[in-house]
Amino acid sequence: MSDHKHHHGHGHDDHGHGHDDHHDGSAVHGSMKDYVIGFVLSVILTAIPFYLVMNNVITDPATTGFVILGFAAVQMVVHMVYFLHMNAKSEGGWNMLALIFTVIIVVITLAGSLWVMYHMNKNMMPNMPHIMTPQQAHDMP
Repeated sequence: MSDHKHHHGHGHDDHGHGHDDHHDGSAVHGSMKDYVIGFVLSVILTAIPFYLVMNNVITDPATTGFVILGFAAVQMVVHMVYFLHMNAKSEGGWNMLALIFTVIIVVITLAGSLWVMYHMNKNMMPNMPHIMTPQQAHDMP
C-alpha cells in the first residue's frame, strides 16, 4: 500500500511539452502600423461613396449602386486583411476556405436580395417609373 502513495506525481511531468502550441507562429498578429493603415483605408473607402451619393456625382442611380457595391467589396477585403488577418497561410489554409464560403454566401444573398427587390418594385408598382431620381421622388404628391 505504501507503493501507491508515492506515485501521485504522475501526469505532471509534461509541463514543458505542448502548452505553447496555440502560439505556433502561423498566426499573424497585426502591428499598430497595420491597424492604422486599415483604419485609414476604411475611412477613405467610406468617404468616397458618401461623397459620390451626397453630391450626386454619378447621375444614373444604377451605376451609383454598382460603384457603391464595388467600394463595399474592397472595404470587406481591407477589413479581412488588416483587422482579421486573413490570408492563405493563416490557420493552415482554413481561413481561406472560410473566406471562399463567406464570399459565396454574400454573393448569393446580395444577388437574391437585389433580384427580389427589383421584381417587387416592378410588379407591385407597375405605374411608377422603375428607377426614380431624387427630384422625381421629391415631386411626388
